[in-house]
Amino acid sequence: MKEPNVLTMKDIAKMLKVSVATVSRALKDSPNISREQREKIQKFAREHNYYPNVIAEQLRHTRSAPTKVIGVIVPEFIHYYFSSILSGIEREAYKQGYRILVAQSNEQYTREVEICESFFQNKVCGIIVSQAKDTKKYDHFLRMLDNGVPLVFYDRICAGINCNRVVVDDYMGTFNAVSYLIERGAKRVAYFGTDLDLEIGKNRFNGYKDALQKHSIPFDESLVKLCDTGQQAELVTPGVLAMRNRPDAIFAVNDDTAIGVLQTTKRMGFKVPDDVMICGFTNGFRATSCDPMLTTVEQRGVEVGKQAVEVLVDRLQGKHPINHVEKRIVKTRLVIRGTTR
Repeated sequence: MKEPNVLTMKDIAKMLKVSVATVSRALKDSPNISREQREKIQKFAREHNYYPNVIAEQLRHTRSAPTKVIGVIVPEFIHYYFSSILSGIEREAYKQGYRILVAQSNEQYTREVEICESFFQNKVCGIIVSQAKDTKKYDHFLRMLDNGVPLVFYDRICAGINCNRVVVDDYMGTFNAVSYLIERGAKRVAYFGTDLDLEIGKNRFNGYKDALQKHSIPFDESLVKLCDTGQQAELVTPGVLAMRNRPDAIFAVNDDTAIGVLQTTKRMGFKVPDDVMICGFTNGFRATSCDPMLTTVEQRGVEVGKQAVEVLVDRLQGKHPINHVEKRIVKTRLVIRGTTR
């Protein structure tokens, strides 16, 4: 595959008859140069689809093309959804002529920071990332962007940065799933969800609430639980099902949680789906290995990974202006099985 022509800061400096340092300051919106000079350079960069890239300088100073490597940060490898996304990333990256360097944050902010630093030192040409659950500060991501390393977020997007992203339609996926539970006869639907500080948590919770409202079912805060793992579900479910006015359906934010609910519900002597309907959100291999098989929302992880690479490569090849932010939403699909009536 022929390498695309890459415009560098050195090229811009030569064309505008200024120093490379001046170009760098202008693109970073530095107040250390005049406003007129800043706007002139930024306008030129936009018109020529320039996007800073740490690999670009290598193209200028080496005879051979640099290794095209995309850094990928995965919160946890053990989750089916993240593994399926990684599969989509690897497949599309190979197709586009890139290799991938993969690291696991283990849901830890400090590890995520270390990975970003390592990727930067190893001169990856871009990073595809789903942020860790406990990430509340975004300086490490901003540093990547400031140094010309483009980012694409997937699944858990960074609310603190207006950046490229590929996510599933968490809101509609949840809205449709909860609506289906209600249409199948549920009157009290419990919600087992994740932290509302995460965009994914907000979107799914809003989908849940709006589905209740659409079907004229009052919102009951006692039915909402912060519970997003199978282990937590085994601890939380007994108390929920022991309520005087217990739920007759439970929507869980992922399949692991839903299966934890299912196993606990059966141990307590309830029949699924006759007494309690259960719906998850993933459609991984575990959804068909439980009894009864799990009704769930399919996230289409392979497609998410594929599109994340497309967005990043488009950016690397200068197909969009530098201030363009690509936001893609992958549609979900409700897969109906034995845990619903």
